[in-house]
Amino acid sequence: MAAMAAPENTPVWVNTSRCKACDICVDACPAGVLSMQQEPTSVLGAMISVVHPEACIGCQECELSCPDFAIYVAERKEFKFAKLTDASKARQEAIANNGYRIPTDYKEAN
Repeated sequence: MAAMAAPENTPVWVNTSRCKACDICVDACPAGVLSMQQEPTSVLGAMISVVHPEACIGCQECELSCPDFAIYVAERKEFKFAKLTDASKARQEAIANNGYRIPTDYKEAN
């Protein structure tokens, strides 16, 4: 089986047709890259969204934790990933504390 090719300049992407919106990947992401977003057509009323792709550190925790093989991380040779910052950690904490959704009033720490 051939490896899936990453969309150009994309560190992480989701196959929403396979995703059941369980939010396990959002919980696993240490950099606050992922969030659940309201999606009325989804069975659970939400869907995974890549909200801060520029913060992806390429750890693959989201991909490895997905029970449905619906999320993918680019290969290191194809993409230059970010470093884990305090701002990313703070965003992840805010997302986790808000039911795995990025707060609507969330402001990045500078």
